[in-house]
Amino acid sequence: MNARAVEANRERWGAYPLVVGGALVALVLAVLLGMPYWGGIAMGTVMTLGALARLFGGGRLAIRRKATDVVTLGGLGLMLAVAGIILEFKDHIPM
Repeated sequence: MNARAVEANRERWGAYPLVVGGALVALVLAVLLGMPYWGGIAMGTVMTLGALARLFGGGRLAIRRKATDVVTLGGLGLMLAVAGIILEFKDHIPM
């Protein structure tokens, strides 16, 4: 394999290994350790980081535009992280 093919193969994955690894960490937190809110915070954070990696790193996904991926991953990630933080610290939030 030449250097261009190796680089193209690496580019194709983009941020998805980060999101899959983070999903595994979030699953361990939520299911095995019994901390579902921290699992949600972890998953939301990883999804937001994946959106940033997609924005700046690229990836060669030809099905959707980069803007669609960034808005979707970033928006859902932020909402999930904020919801986890609110649910985890609901006793400390004045209502």
